[in-house]
Amino acid sequence: MTRWAAVVVALCGALLCAGSAAADEAKKVPKEVPSFGMLRTAAPDAARSQAEEWLKSVGKTDEATQKAFADLWSSDRAVLDKVTQTLCLGNPDAKQLLTEAADPKASAPTEVPSLVKDKKLPSFFRANLALAYAKALSSKRVYEESLEALQTVQPEQVVDPGAFLFYKAVAEHSLMKGREAAGSIVRLLDDVSDAPERYKWVGALMAVDMANWRDKDLGAIARKMDNVERRLDLSRGGPKTQKIQKEIVARLDELIKEKENQGKGCGS
Repeated sequence: MTRWAAVVVALCGALLCAGSAAADEAKKVPKEVPSFGMLRTAAPDAARSQAEEWLKSVGKTDEATQKAFADLWSSDRAVLDKVTQTLCLGNPDAKQLLTEAADPKASAPTEVPSLVKDKKLPSFFRANLALAYAKALSSKRVYEESLEALQTVQPEQVVDPGAFLFYKAVAEHSLMKGREAAGSIVRLLDDVSDAPERYKWVGALMAVDMANWRDKDLGAIARKMDNVERRLDLSRGGPKTQKIQKEIVARLDELIKEKENQGKGCGS
């Protein structure tokens, strides 16, 4: 058994023992068909061919655009980066969307743009735009819209399924969606044959972290407090954040009462 398989087994066992709340949550998670190592980053030539076909389909056949495309694909950048920049070459709205998503000074979005969700658009464009958009938002800890964007497509549709599953797991872990994150990590470790080691190590660390999660302990409170802090940093102090704050206060009150009752029991 490899170290990654061992992590998966340990993770699944811990989550299955997490109690009825976790079991109820598991029922909400859509089951996906495992690929058993068949997912991998698209070969550069194949990705280039798809990108060039899409670029021509949107009418970008002028000399300047074609030169920029050729220069881009002759560079040593990652396949996903090349595809992302191709989308920007061919669609000004995509370029603006990704520029704003990557800008650390720009406000966090309040919803996923229609350009990412429009199923009438070509699958190559929409799926890889969703991944590029989610990746950019993840760097700013905007996990809600990052996850929502990824949920509009499947890892089989993008040129880098390893990146897709990694950023999906990061968002789910950060939003305390343990069952969903476990599923994404399992697929990352089991199904993606060429996932980078850094993705695997971070996935394994998230798995180990989640194996120690408990619903109502101090760790759960700390995670909720971190989430509140993140949301406030993003200027998201609305009803959802207030609800989480109320849950924190209520649970702290419960813990205080439990300790007081324990003290009374010891003194009787």
